[in-house]
Formats: sequence, structure tokens, C-alpha cells
Amino acid sequence: MDRRTFIGCAAGGLLAVPLAAEAQQPTPKLARIGFLGVGSASVSASRVEGLRQGLRDRGYVEGRTISIDFRWADGNYAALPGLADELVRLPVDVLVAQGAPGSRAAKQATATIPIVMTAAGDAVVTGLVGDLARPGGNLTGLTFFSPELSAKRIELLKSAIPRIVEMAVLMNPDNPVTAPGMQRVESTAKALNVELKRFAVRGPKELDGAFTEMVRQRVGGVAIVEDAMLNVHPGAIAVLARAHRLASAGNKEFAEAGGLIGYGVNFYEIFRRAAYFVDKLLKGERPGELPVEQSARFDLLVNLSTAKALGITIPQSLLVRADEVIQ
Repeated sequence: MDRRTFIGCAAGGLLAVPLAAEAQQPTPKLARIGFLGVGSASVSASRVEGLRQGLRDRGYVEGRTISIDFRWADGNYAALPGLADELVRLPVDVLVAQGAPGSRAAKQATATIPIVMTAAGDAVVTGLVGDLARPGGNLTGLTFFSPELSAKRIELLKSAIPRIVEMAVLMNPDNPVTAPGMQRVESTAKALNVELKRFAVRGPKELDGAFTEMVRQRVGGVAIVEDAMLNVHPGAIAVLARAHRLASAGNKEFAEAGGLIGYGVNFYEIFRRAAYFVDKLLKGERPGELPVEQSARFDLLVNLSTAKALGITIPQSLLVRADEVIQ
């Protein structure tokens, strides 16, 4: 073998080693995320997009580095435990749970898989975590103070229509946040000289009857207590409120769907922030040592189109406070 042939063979051999080694490297594991949704896929689409955007911001590519398995309860809290069990059995690496009911079902389903709660009302009061700074266990994520939020809707409705003296509150008694939250709602109403009348609904089939009874009792408006099941049906509730000519206050999506006033957390940003927790947990951090974050951003919407249809003039003092006015 001459000198030139020897050098060529040697170079070829050197090149072959890294190529072969590269070919033998194992495919990176696809991280599997489970999503336990209290609502429906259609209503929660923007929230899920917030989660996906947050994951993209952190370099994850769905289908290549992560996958997401969804389970939806469509507002039926009784279905949550079974859906949570399904996700645990897959199994998943991280479980993202929607709201306090979803987070509670996830926590009951597993004590080992890390859980990220999203938009859960009063995580300490409901017993989801013992302490926000050091939650302990396998659950962390984002919470907000739903009693204050629901009470604020009473205040805003009174500001919009000062003549209201009797007001309905639409609530879901099956939500663990409802009972402690109603204490704050009642005290706010008392301070405003408003008499509250409670209307309990556990599912969408009970909405028609509740609104019919509100009209029979001649209430001046209806405020929706924060609840994941009720959040699933903003359009249906808004249509009923307008059809029965009731002033109404709910969350942002509710006002967008035709309700008079919307006030609540920014769900898109909350779910986008949830990706931060997913990322930390996939990288090995312990959920019990990741502080739970409290939502600090709230949006106020006023639907002037609905106000006009109901013959209501919204005070300018309220309009200037709104983040968005729907014409």
C-alpha cells in the first residue's frame, strides 16, 4: 500500500467512527404531559394555547420533545377521578390539572407524579397545599383568591346599576371553593345594602330552571360565582341572562359571549405561566419545593352592546376603569 492510499484509508476510518457512534445514539425520550380539563376542549382552547405557547417559549416542540394527552370532564365533576386515573395509568411524566376540582382529583389519583394546578381557587383553603411558599407533596402551580373575585362582581354590578337592591348569585355547591367564598360575597353584598338570593346549579341542565326562578323572584341582576363548570358555559348563561333581561357579571369569556360585565383572571397568561412549572418538573425539580404563585392580573370588560339591549346606561366612572369595552 502506497503512502497516499494509506492516508485515505486512515481518514475514512476516522470519519466512520463518529458517524457510526451518532447513528447508535438513543432517541431522546418524549416527555409525556397529561392534561386534566374540568371544562371542554372548545371552551378551553385559548387556555390550552397559552400552555402550548409557554412550552414553545421554553424550547419544547410538541410531537418531537413532548406530547400532551388530554382528558375532558365537560363540566361534570363526578367524571374527574376516573379521567385522572386514566392519565396516571398511561403513565405521564407531569400532570397539568385545571381548577381546584381538577387539581383535587389529580392529587387523589397519584402521590408520585408531579402535578401542576392551573387557576385553582384558594389552594390553601381547599387543602390542596399546606403552604404557598413550600407546598410539599407532589403538587404546585398557580392559584388565585376566588372569593375576592366573586365579591368584586357583586360590587361592579352594583356600580353599573345603583338601583339594584336584590341580586341573584349563580353558584355550584359541588365546588370546594364555593362555601368559603360565599362568606366574602355575603359580606360585600351587606356592605352595599344588597340582598342576595342563592341559586345552586350542578350542571347545565339546571340553568334554565334557575333563571326562570330568578325572574319569578324579581331580582335585579345576577352575579356568577367563580366555578370551572359554570366557566364551561359562558355563552349559554349569557343568552339566558339577556333573554330574561337580567344584568349580569361573570368572567372575561362571559362578557365576550354577551354578558354585561366580565371580571376575572387572565386565563391565557395563567396557562402560559403553567409551562414554567412543567419545565422545572421535567428537569427534575421537586414540586413540593416550588412555591405556588398567586395570580395578580385581572381583566374588567364591559359589554355596551348588551347594556343597550337591556336599556342600561353604564356610568362613565365604570367605563374608564375597564380594560376593554365591547361595543
